[in-house]
Amino acid sequence: MTFLHLSDLHLGKRLGEYELYEEQRAVLWEIVELCGARRPDAVLIAGDVYDKPVPTIEAVRLFDDFLGALCDLNIPVLIISGNHDSGERLGFASGLIRKSGVYIAGAFEGAPRCVTLQDDFGPVCFWLLPFLRPATVRAAFSALGLDTEGITDYTSAIRAAIGRATPDPAVRNVLVAHQFVTCRGHSPERCDSETLNAGGLDDVDLSVFDPYDYVALGHLHGPQRIGRDTARYAGSPLPYSVSEQNHRKSVCLVKMEQKGRTEIELVGLHPLRGVRTVRGSLEELCAPDFPGREPRGDYVLAQLRDEGAMQDPLARLRAVYPRLLGIELLRSGSGAAEFNAAALESARLDPMNALEEFFSGQLGRPMSRTQREIANSVFERLREEQT
Repeated sequence: MTFLHLSDLHLGKRLGEYELYEEQRAVLWEIVELCGARRPDAVLIAGDVYDKPVPTIEAVRLFDDFLGALCDLNIPVLIISGNHDSGERLGFASGLIRKSGVYIAGAFEGAPRCVTLQDDFGPVCFWLLPFLRPATVRAAFSALGLDTEGITDYTSAIRAAIGRATPDPAVRNVLVAHQFVTCRGHSPERCDSETLNAGGLDDVDLSVFDPYDYVALGHLHGPQRIGRDTARYAGSPLPYSVSEQNHRKSVCLVKMEQKGRTEIELVGLHPLRGVRTVRGSLEELCAPDFPGREPRGDYVLAQLRDEGAMQDPLARLRAVYPRLLGIELLRSGSGAAEFNAAALESARLDPMNALEEFFSGQLGRPMSRTQREIANSVFERLREEQT
């Protein structure tokens, strides 16, 4: 059994002021061509199909074209909703399109959905678990008359949801999930284009997924393993922030033979345009011989070292870098903003870090434990209201 694992398409996403439909269509058709050449037995999409719960018409059309191309190849497609998706909207008409080999787990209904495919070694059970929050699991369990007392955090919520599945340990089991997974307290690499929670509230321990031979994860944009080779984030097919400029985008081609034998190949993708940072003075960045000026059409963040006043830097930079994302001023000294790269990245990765830095800067002392707990609960409530 060979299957392609991808995730975090984020169709309809904008990078700064720029729409990315051209880039997204190009990379989706690269994946279609890969499927035509390698003929996987299934394609798994581990959440965040769209960038917004109510996607644009263009994004829906693009995904419709992509699914149609995979169906023309007679390749089953297994999809779960992510935290950016509306599970109910994504799952619309899923009962009908299942006849075409497209299986969608949109809204959580109390247990993972199972899709079983066969190969020469027997069945492979694919368990589809859409993105979950503790409140989602409690609501679904309450509707079914199930006990919710032990569902207190993300790990216990996912453990309870998976506990409703019945994977046969004698056959091969694959879980498709969209969560932030840690392994023995170690966190995977994150980037600033992802929806983040504060203080580790959304952590799910990898041990929850022990019964599964392969765990196809979505949510993080950097392709990476977590804990073991057979638990992986596929990553996004395109860079969606400057923090992803050094990512090597890929999809996972997974080959499962008899139980216990799994081979994983990372197949590189070739985004139409990159995302990168250029750094120097305004004159250096605009100079014809500046090394970072090569005409690739990339999305560019310009970091300027100039200390004094500059004459219309935005217009001058746009003339050289047509897809300019913005300008950061790397200044120091009295009366000027001082940008600390480590602090800036920390603030991007964790809103709590940004709040703590602001708090200590204003009051001259760190936040107390009680204040952190209150802030964490506020961040969690805001996230639930926004998605």
